[in-house]
Amino acid sequence: MIFQSFASAQSFFLWSTFAIALVMGILVNKTNFCTMGAVSDWVNMGDTGRLRAWLFAIAVAMLGVVVLEQMGMVKISAAFPPYRASQLIWAENLLGGLLFGIGMTLASGCGNKTLIRIGGGNLKSIMVLAIIAVIAYFMINPFPGSDKTLFTVLFYDWLRPLAVTLKTNQDIGSIVGGSNAVMARLIIGGVLAVALIIFALKSSDFRGSFDNILGGLVVGLAVLAAWYVTSNVLVTADGEQMGIQKFVGQWDFYAPADAVKPAATSVAPQSFTFINPMGQTLGYLATGMKKAELSFGIMAVGGVILGSLLWSLITRSFRFEWFASFKDFFNHFIGAILMGFGGVLGMGCTIGQGVTGVSTLAVGSFITLISIVFGCAITMKIQYYKMVYEADATFVKSFITALVDMKMLPSSLRQLEAV
Repeated sequence: MIFQSFASAQSFFLWSTFAIALVMGILVNKTNFCTMGAVSDWVNMGDTGRLRAWLFAIAVAMLGVVVLEQMGMVKISAAFPPYRASQLIWAENLLGGLLFGIGMTLASGCGNKTLIRIGGGNLKSIMVLAIIAVIAYFMINPFPGSDKTLFTVLFYDWLRPLAVTLKTNQDIGSIVGGSNAVMARLIIGGVLAVALIIFALKSSDFRGSFDNILGGLVVGLAVLAAWYVTSNVLVTADGEQMGIQKFVGQWDFYAPADAVKPAATSVAPQSFTFINPMGQTLGYLATGMKKAELSFGIMAVGGVILGSLLWSLITRSFRFEWFASFKDFFNHFIGAILMGFGGVLGMGCTIGQGVTGVSTLAVGSFITLISIVFGCAITMKIQYYKMVYEADATFVKSFITALVDMKMLPSSLRQLEAV
């Protein structure tokens, strides 16, 4: 994909992103692919169908990434965000994942599901999106007239000192394989991906569910397609072919004098994640929708919403939905706040870290993914016990009982009868 001008290369980069996101939005709505729903089905009903779809998506993306990287067709080392950075921010991954998992449970869905629900007419999710966008934006960008961000004010001083700087990049292939990292990633990623595919297909219920198979396949391929496209858009400058990220890095040498320089991260190799892009979308709107502010993330947000909207209109499933009660409003409000903080701290959401990040084999992505699942599962357990036992189920009793159910505490400590 070679272009003679940066403008045409950038346009292809952005509209390809939008097209992939559009397809993903249509089919995620159609198949009801939902990571929070997957955890809910598993924890509350023992149904692993959507969980296997999620694992299938991870496997497809992971296998594709390690194979294409071996062939030199994706450039994960230059990715945004830097999943494989040598600085392992494990505490931020852990806390961010927990906050996000709790938040998405309270707010009825992860970042991707929030966009899908907006496309289906859910007005509650518009509020969730707005809150996430404000927090995500100011977690990274300074307050007006200040050099402080929410991250530096609330988290930096006590979390960042816990980070560990490794001698290699933090992906499993680099840690294990050293100078043979690419081959190590191919072997390790290939084995993990095949194991996940076998686990998913082992279930006859999963094999018999067209929607679960299609949902997992489409999400995995969408993540892979984005990695491929964003790694292979080239522009010709002075007879040399280079990636558009490199072109932006040498902007003063090659760009027309009247051209506006975009952020290098906006055209870096990357794939789908949705929390930081919600903040980017807010910044784009606040600056008057300047073309130079357009990024992969903004196009992804718009594509998923429109795709979901199209499917909702085609199937006549579009329905306006508002809060059922003040408690419903409050849960979504708190959930959105936690998702905003958690998604930026953990450097991604259930798609951004749970599929995209894990496809790079980054250790931080695995930490975030596990933390998200735990935060979501423990919150669901607590909600369930409080619903069943009402006044008798205090938060402490429900929390301890939930940990017993999850085999993290001995059964002798159970506070409430299992239900």
